[in-house]
Amino acid sequence: MNLPDGLTPVADGLHLWSPGHAGTWGFANCLLVTSGEQAALVDTPYDRPMTEALIAAARPVLPAGAVAVRTIVNTHVNGDHTFGNGCFPGAEIIATKASAEHLCREPSPQQMHFLTHQTPADQPLGWYAREHFGRYTYEGVESVPPTTTFSGRHALRVGDIEAELIEVGPAHSAGDLIVHFPQQGVVCAGDVLFADDHPVHWNGPLARIAAAAETILALDPEVVVPGHGPVMGPQDVRDYVTYLRELEALVHAHHAAGAPAGEAAADILASGFYDHLGLPERIVILTAVEYRHLDGDDSDPDLVQLAAQAADWAYRHHGPGSSD
Repeated sequence: MNLPDGLTPVADGLHLWSPGHAGTWGFANCLLVTSGEQAALVDTPYDRPMTEALIAAARPVLPAGAVAVRTIVNTHVNGDHTFGNGCFPGAEIIATKASAEHLCREPSPQQMHFLTHQTPADQPLGWYAREHFGRYTYEGVESVPPTTTFSGRHALRVGDIEAELIEVGPAHSAGDLIVHFPQQGVVCAGDVLFADDHPVHWNGPLARIAAAAETILALDPEVVVPGHGPVMGPQDVRDYVTYLRELEALVHAHHAAGAPAGEAAADILASGFYDHLGLPERIVILTAVEYRHLDGDDSDPDLVQLAAQAADWAYRHHGPGSSD
């Protein structure tokens, strides 16, 4: 697995660990915050080997006297942003109250290990799980919950660096937060934003995700760190809002015409909607989630079942024996 061996400066005291790898799942951005003898981390990687690589890369930029990261902020509780929490024993872990309440509904490391090792490899979900998640090591990983939760806004100080945690969920997940560094002109967006690939959003609706992105723009940042992919500027965020609004209009039109969600997603994909982006099968998830809201279904989404729908489309179009 090709991982960065260093961190990239984003602003004074802010260093980004960005594993990249467009076109697949799980390589989330993590932001190290250092000031004086204090260090904090926004999000942690998906497994122990990745987290150990991040820790090694962070050593040269940790301030003198800072022996470890003592504060972790989880932008949401998807495993690719939280499974590394356990590699920082004793750290305060901050998340929204909504995230903590929905942690039990997230696929656990044990469930992810089952999906990547025990499901039939010749079936869509088993093939897709191995294709995109088989590189990760879930054995020995425990899901470590937040120790501090809040609703609304929460002030955080790391040495001389001030940050504000702002709850914007439900959007991508039930309990999203963004991290605003006003002195540096930086916002860490978590999975409210994706770069280079089609996004995946589990809660929605799309209007709430667009509103969360507009909350970021209202903070007037110079640099925005998405959950996955390269850093963004304000115009990139505006373009992302346009994507969401265009997709919302297409999905709503299909729903109004009485098309089933699967048929709607297939039509949108066949039209070439933003076909320069990776992971087009995520449109299947986005459409299914939007249909849930349009149909008045306020039950908790089944993430594995939604992923299985996307896997089925990907298997037919890109799996073994496909003609694409």
